[in-house]
Amino acid sequence: MPDIHLWRSILFVPATSDRFIESALHRPADVLQIDLEDSVAPDDKELARSRVQEISRRFAAAGYDVTVRINRPWRMALPDIEQSVGADVAALTLPKVPDASYIRFIGEILDELEMEKDLSAGHTRLIAMVEDAQGLENMAEIAAASPRVCGLIVGAEDLAANMRMAVTDDALYIPNAMAVASCRRAGIVPIGFVGSVADFNDPDEFRRKIKRARGLGFDAAFCIHPRQVEIVNEEFSPQSSDVDVAKALIKEFELQKAQGKAACTFNGRMVDLPVVLQARQLVERDEAFRQRKIQL
Repeated sequence: MPDIHLWRSILFVPATSDRFIESALHRPADVLQIDLEDSVAPDDKELARSRVQEISRRFAAAGYDVTVRINRPWRMALPDIEQSVGADVAALTLPKVPDASYIRFIGEILDELEMEKDLSAGHTRLIAMVEDAQGLENMAEIAAASPRVCGLIVGAEDLAANMRMAVTDDALYIPNAMAVASCRRAGIVPIGFVGSVADFNDPDEFRRKIKRARGLGFDAAFCIHPRQVEIVNEEFSPQSSDVDVAKALIKEFELQKAQGKAACTFNGRMVDLPVVLQARQLVERDEAFRQRKIQL
C-alpha cells in the first residue's frame, strides 16, 4: 500500500492523450492521476475509461502511485469505477462530492468490485473533491465518511461558479481553511492551495501559492502542468534549514526539561510543548521522506 501521507504532487494525465501519457512518465510526480473528467471530451469518455487499466499498469510499473479521477453523473461514474478498480490503482478521485452518503454509496460498489477482482478489502482509496455549496456545508462529514477516504480538496473553479464568487484568494481562503480543519480532524491528507489550479504560467506566483499552502497546513497539491510538479515537491518537502532548527529546538527543550523547566527560550522565542510538537512533526516528516528515498 502506498504511503498516502507522503504524497506531494498529483499530476493530471488525460486518458486519451498519448503525448501527455508519455510525458508524464518522465516527470518526478509522486502520483499520476489518470483523468476521465474535464480533460476528456464527451464523445471520448468510453474510449478514455477503456484505456485506464493499460495506462495504470504502465504508470505503476514505472514506480508511480496511480489515481483515477472519474466523472460525477452516476451513469458515467459507474462504468468509470468498474473500469478503474484494479491492483495498480491506489485511489479514485471523486468530483463534486455532495455529502457523506455519496462516499458510502461509492464504497459499497468498491466492496463488490474488490471482491470480484480478488483485491484486498479497502484497497481502493478515495479523494473527495468539494466543488459546490452543498459539499462545502458537509465537508467535515465527507472527510470522515469512510476509512477509504484518504484526502480532500476544494475544486476552486467549480466552487466559484456554483457560489457565484470570483476565483480569488479572498473568496477561496475560508473554504480552504475549512478543508484543512476537516482533513486534520479526520486524519486524512489536505490537498490544495488557495487559488486556481489553472494558473501555471507564472512559476514564481505559483511557488508563492504553494509556500502559503504549506503554511496553512496543506501537504499536497494537484498539478495540471508538468512544470508545477517540481515546485510542489520542493515546497511540500521539509526544508533542510527548518529541520536543522527544529532539531536544535528539541534538543534545547529536552535539556531544560531535564532541569525541571516546562518552557525555555530558543532563538529569542518562548518554547513550550505545542511548539516542540510542531518541531517533532517536521522532523518526523523529514525522516519519513528520507526513508522512502532509501526504499525506492
